Amino acid sequence: MTDPWVALEPGADPAERVRVLRRAHETFAVAGTVPQPVRSVVADSWRRSARAGVGPEGTARVELTDGDLGVYRAEHPLARVMPLIRELVGTFAVDGAHLLAVCDAQGRLLWVEGDPATRRKAGRMNFVPGARWSESAVGTNAPGTAVAVDRPVQVFAAEHFIRRVQPWTCAAAPVHDPRTGRVLGAVDITGGDGLAHPHSLGFVQAVARAAESQLALLAPEQTPVDGPELMALGRDEAQLCVDGRKMRLSRRHSEILVLLARHPEGLTGDELLCALYEDESVPPVTLRAELARLRRLLGPGLLASRPYRLTLPVESDVAIVERRLEGGAVTGAASAYTGPLLPGSQAPAVVRLRTRLADGLRTALIARRDPDLLADWAHAPWGEDDLDVWRALAAIRPTAPVRSRLDALESELAAPAAWSHRTGR
Repeated sequence: MTDPWVALEPGADPAERVRVLRRAHETFAVAGTVPQPVRSVVADSWRRSARAGVGPEGTARVELTDGDLGVYRAEHPLARVMPLIRELVGTFAVDGAHLLAVCDAQGRLLWVEGDPATRRKAGRMNFVPGARWSESAVGTNAPGTAVAVDRPVQVFAAEHFIRRVQPWTCAAAPVHDPRTGRVLGAVDITGGDGLAHPHSLGFVQAVARAAESQLALLAPEQTPVDGPELMALGRDEAQLCVDGRKMRLSRRHSEILVLLARHPEGLTGDELLCALYEDESVPPVTLRAELARLRRLLGPGLLASRPYRLTLPVESDVAIVERRLEGGAVTGAASAYTGPLLPGSQAPAVVRLRTRLADGLRTALIARRDPDLLADWAHAPWGEDDLDVWRALAAIRPTAPVRSRLDALESELAAPAAWSHRTGR
């Protein structure tokens, strides 16, 4: 597929693009199958829209009006960054006869601003504040689909599921809570054929990231955690904070606390031996000596035995990343990931946990397809040789430096294979 939006040559007449997409839409409406040349993100959205019972002749429903809308908007987290969003998008929207729209995580439009004539035209399809434009309500559309898939989306003309929306083109990007990573809503630009360009998607994504940065600056100081905190990512020697004290742990003590924090039910001596030592001949007395030193370091009452366990819940940066990943908060997980878990550790259980955590996060980043998050990982020390991440980054941000680095990595990968082929090894 050579064209960013449909399988037509670049520079093709926009009207022809629309005709092709409308024929595809009619085929889907009749046969329930998505033909070429529909982009996969749109095809998947069409299927979800059909499963939700959305009809091609449907319309958005206004759910919040007057006072209710005003109160809801005033209390919404995105209200705090609307001045910034207006500053970044307002002139662009008015000058281009476009609309700026901001929705919540349920796809309800909170603000719709911009060119007055375009607003009146959009109002005829209920693209107005208070209306629900979620994918499950009105089918494929940029703000609704962006919050549904939690990634930036551009929807061109007849890619929209509802026919009355098909004269429009829109681009939207989700905005996340910088502390938790959860989706707060999306920023959208809606207009005509003038928005049918990949730069429109990049622009609205940059606005969303700026809004997230502003939210981070406005966020109040987090309440200190009452219990012990263990920081073990990106460092060979973990740091434990307990009762106002910060302790730098030895490598072995770091490994022990990581494992005990992960197993609040406790571990037997034999289980700890297997988890910590590759050499099965290490005697139990060696582990008991390490645990005795750790107990003296921690102070009385924190480390119990039979089985070995921590007597208080310990929050760890590992657990934070895992919880955010499990909850789908990829941005929040990436921000909390400061590097591999105890990178110098060879303890079998720590190696397994380190690999599982890194693989889970990088897989989520590749699936999210956020170029900034992928670039952060690729340019970090632990990601500079990550071929899969560089390939994913090059697919959506094929700049010269990215392509150059990817080519170098692929050449390095091909060299050993060529040498083995020549030598027969």
